Amino acid sequence: MKKKILFLLLFFSSYSFSQSINDYIAVIIPLKYDFQKSDNQYRLQTLTKINLKKAGFQAFYSNETFPSELSQRCSLLYIDLINESSLFVTKIHVVFKDCYGTEIFKSDIGRSNEKEYQLSYAEAINEAFKSVYGLHYKFSGKEGANKQENLPFVTPEASVLVSKNEPKEDKIIDDKSPNLLYAQPTAYGYQLIDSEPKVVMKVFKTSNPASFMASKGSVQGVLVSKDNQWFFEYYQNDQLISEKVEVKF
Repeated sequence: MKKKILFLLLFFSSYSFSQSINDYIAVIIPLKYDFQKSDNQYRLQTLTKINLKKAGFQAFYSNETFPSELSQRCSLLYIDLINESSLFVTKIHVVFKDCYGTEIFKSDIGRSNEKEYQLSYAEAINEAFKSVYGLHYKFSGKEGANKQENLPFVTPEASVLVSKNEPKEDKIIDDKSPNLLYAQPTAYGYQLIDSEPKVVMKVFKTSNPASFMASKGSVQGVLVSKDNQWFFEYYQNDQLISEKVEVKF
């Protein structure tokens, strides 16, 4: 009997928690997490936004212009990444907070043993986001937190929402093209990922910054810049094939 009562309590607690997450209309991403030295370092903000959208959330960088329906600041969640890495293992938690800085959700820890920062952070964040996917988020339309909308923010992330003085050189802007690939630095050059994120192509540095050796699956070729555009060129049946590639370095 006690076990049944405990199960019911856990069920209703989980249901209530899920409902509270579903009452928030969107998630705001800070330009820099505490452990980063610069805005969007290692493209972690970009990766965060990709994962949030994959999990069903509307997501915006804190320096973006927001739709009018997002004007009620306490109807928004604010995401943070908590870095608990050790010398040889990268460990990341995904945390959601409300407009008062109260923790609403903390993910299971994501881990990676990759040695390169870019790859290890990406792997750890993707692993941590599995807990977020498990929430099965869907906006309820209730916006229950709006009743407290007139109270001031207490978090530094929230204060960025009304700031118009973001450094222009670090401004994060999304490209809406569905074919856009993002370049993640590697020891050999870059790996180009899509919005899933999935590695589509690997490119290798040469002495010419406008030319890379490249591999796309089993196809070997070069990635070259022509007139400020990138092209993947390779031979097929003794014919030169040139494919335009949309890539953001």
